[in-house]
Amino acid sequence: MNELAHPAQPTSSRSTPGWLVVLQQETRDLWLGGRGLVLSFAFSLLVGIIAYLVATNTDLNFLEQRESTSLTLQVAIAVGGMLTLLVAADSVSGERERGTLETLLLTPVSRRGIAAGKLLAALSLWFAAFLITIPYVWFLGHGVGIVDETLVAGFGVGTLIAVFLASLGLLVSCFVASNRVSLSLSLFVLLALLAPTQLPAGAQQAWAGDLLLRVNPLTAGERYVSKIVVSGHDWSDDVSWLLSPVIGAAVFGTAAVLVGGRYIRLRGGVSG
Repeated sequence: MNELAHPAQPTSSRSTPGWLVVLQQETRDLWLGGRGLVLSFAFSLLVGIIAYLVATNTDLNFLEQRESTSLTLQVAIAVGGMLTLLVAADSVSGERERGTLETLLLTPVSRRGIAAGKLLAALSLWFAAFLITIPYVWFLGHGVGIVDETLVAGFGVGTLIAVFLASLGLLVSCFVASNRVSLSLSLFVLLALLAPTQLPAGAQQAWAGDLLLRVNPLTAGERYVSKIVVSGHDWSDDVSWLLSPVIGAAVFGTAAVLVGGRYIRLRGGVSG
């Protein structure tokens, strides 16, 4: 945040919204600093390996090709969301520990503007991850004609989940003083959200398991993608599965900016 940290340059801040100034600087730091490129490269390796493993089975039938495409997309959504979560979880607590938060707070940008800019910058990792996923989805799905609906469903659901996870990470980062604790807690919450996918099929179909999957934005979103890609359902047939991703993204996104922004302080949870 070096360029943004000079309060003697208020002209550009008056002509440009504060959140946009923060977004531009955070995005430059993320990508030109190398973190975004390294994370994106690791993401491409992971998705590439998964796509290769499912594509090497030359005996796949029509349904299995759909399942392979859905699996690759769901992994991309989960891992892409995890990347946004990690970057957002480091965004405030990390600056506290690096000693750059004080200069950021001295700039003529509101704390809500700072939170919004940091949140949007973290989401840039999801958009990059989705672009990386496109050729793999095309390769796996073009033979059964499901590329268009797969990409549309993946982008919509993935964006909702990325907003939810990035907002969650930003909230944790605002309230927790230690960056290590922020990252660890965020990863623990992510693992807890993924845990219902490990339930036996019978437990998932029971009313309690079904409810658990529906109220969890991550599992509900991925279940919706599966029903579109694998089962070939119409967009409106299973729209109830989108309720928790939409609510999660809206509630946590608003909370991250309005509530989390108020607690961007030099020490987590303590007035700076």
